[in-house]
Amino acid sequence: MAVDVGSTAPDFTLTNQDRQPVTLSAQRGKPVVLAFFPAAFSSVCTKELCTFRDALAKLNQAKAQVYGISVDTFFTLKAFQDQQKLTYPLLSDFNKDVIRQYGVFNEEMIGLKGIAKRAVFVIDKDGVVRHREVLDDARKEPDYDKVWMTLGTLS
Repeated sequence: MAVDVGSTAPDFTLTNQDRQPVTLSAQRGKPVVLAFFPAAFSSVCTKELCTFRDALAKLNQAKAQVYGISVDTFFTLKAFQDQQKLTYPLLSDFNKDVIRQYGVFNEEMIGLKGIAKRAVFVIDKDGVVRHREVLDDARKEPDYDKVWMTLGTLS
């Protein structure tokens, strides 16, 4: 099932890198960026998540909350967050429920089965999806300019 622009973002609760539950609907009132990524510590994922880290001024200006989401365990996500000094939560979808809800379940990538596709969703303060980008080639990064532009329209 794909989540399209204009639809209400499916709600979920996932565990963050500090083993705390995070519920999407609890973020209502501010824009949210969901950055789904295949695997912590991989080169393109590191570059992508560091790009969001380094765009803190743009994100703060939009009052947006970023969440990185992968099927990695919260133990792995904590080590990755610490190593890369990421300033936003990473969420573990270890059971692969949310990647299925959002239509970003990757059946197989270089021998890894059931991981997240690289995808970005921008959700407005009311929980409506305003931007969606799902990449079939995990070696490519999302179009950050479109993310910033969408966030700019939500301020």
